[in-house]
Parts: sequence; structure tokens; C-alpha cells
Amino acid sequence: MWRALFTAVGLSLCILGAECMVVERAVFAVPNRQQGPADALTNASIGGGRELKPPEWAPWTLLSAGAVVMLYAATATKS
Repeated sequence: MWRALFTAVGLSLCILGAECMVVERAVFAVPNRQQGPADALTNASIGGGRELKPPEWAPWTLLSAGAVVMLYAATATKS
């Protein structure tokens, strides 16, 4: 059971690190009032939002930490 947990955590870290390499920034939408059909057609909901910009060290740190955790999971013995 522990092996599966460490494998899942390591794989998640590797995927997150790879995403940080590809994405320059992510903008999250802010939930606002209910929109009608006219708002959807005019793109009135565009604008604002929370921006996440990963630092330069984040992709390589996440990838290497994920690889180390996955290597640990691969070499962990059953007890």
C-alpha cells in the first residue's frame, strides 16, 4: 500500500513539474454574478482573476523531487 502511495505522489510531482515547464502563467477565473445569454455572447466575464506565475526553480525542483520519490517507491521492499 505504501508503495502505491509513494508512486502516486512521485508521479503527481513529476506531472506538476512538467506543467510548470510548459505553462508561463495560469489565470484563474473569479466567480462573479450569474451570467445571462447576452453576457456569454459579448465576453463580458473576461477580465480579472487570480494569476499564478511559477518561479524559475519550480519545474526542476518538482521534477527531481518526484523522480526521487518514485525511485524510492521502486526500491521499497515489502515488509
